[in-house]
Amino acid sequence: MLPATFKLCAAISYQHLRNMTGLRRQAAVTIGQELSKLICRSPGPGPWISHVRRRSSLLSSRLEEKPFSEMEMSYIKQGEEALQKSLSILGDQDGWKMETEVVGNGDKVLSKVLPDVGKVFRLEVVVDQPLDAVYSELVDNMEQMGDWNPNVKEVKILQKIGKDTVITHEKAAAPPGNIVGPRDFVSVRCSKRRGSTCVLAGMATQYGAVPEQEGFVRAENGPTCMLLRPLAGQPSQTKLTWLLSIDLKGWLPKTIINQVLAQTQVDFANHLRQRLARTVAARC
Repeated sequence: MLPATFKLCAAISYQHLRNMTGLRRQAAVTIGQELSKLICRSPGPGPWISHVRRRSSLLSSRLEEKPFSEMEMSYIKQGEEALQKSLSILGDQDGWKMETEVVGNGDKVLSKVLPDVGKVFRLEVVVDQPLDAVYSELVDNMEQMGDWNPNVKEVKILQKIGKDTVITHEKAAAPPGNIVGPRDFVSVRCSKRRGSTCVLAGMATQYGAVPEQEGFVRAENGPTCMLLRPLAGQPSQTKLTWLLSIDLKGWLPKTIINQVLAQTQVDFANHLRQRLARTVAARC
């Protein structure tokens, strides 16, 4: 009975205690520490005492965590919104039209126009590498993307918030002929792993430390999303779906924008395959 009661109290009070500041917060931490001392002095502790000790230690350590600031919470919320909106768009199978289909490997880019977003593009490819390898390249090694993707000049992580959210600054390389011109993006990105499915979502955001750069047009993306799943029946391969939504800003004909974005997705798939193949070869 007592372990269940303690567990219930800890669950109810945890969020409230996280919001405490100053002396009230310190008092709560001290209470948890004193409880641990009292338990240690008790002769012949039963199983429930050990359970309470573990719970008390966990609660005290969580109380000592630095809470997120109001600004950090707003970034986390933006990332979650980008994720949910992206999944909603990808979940609607109606209205998609073929833009590009690559004969041989089955890569394809589809598109459709959404009233509140504009034209969005959807890349569907199969990568001949397991999900963990693809996830590591796209998330853990994010800042190295400029090394293998010629369409990206630089990706820099500006701030990490918790374990799922980052703020990034990305500089896009000018395409051949400089048709579009150099663009840069400031984005909030959110990565979630749910069982065997990984979701990497993002959208444009404001970050005071990185104002608009001279020589670059500040474009906006979002919601964007990469969805990674093991290929059914082939766990050594990964199905990658990339939802791309970008406002490049400036005056550009829509026909040129559509052509550039669709080709960018096809090129990305090829460069990613080459990168993963080199990584695997380097390990051998």
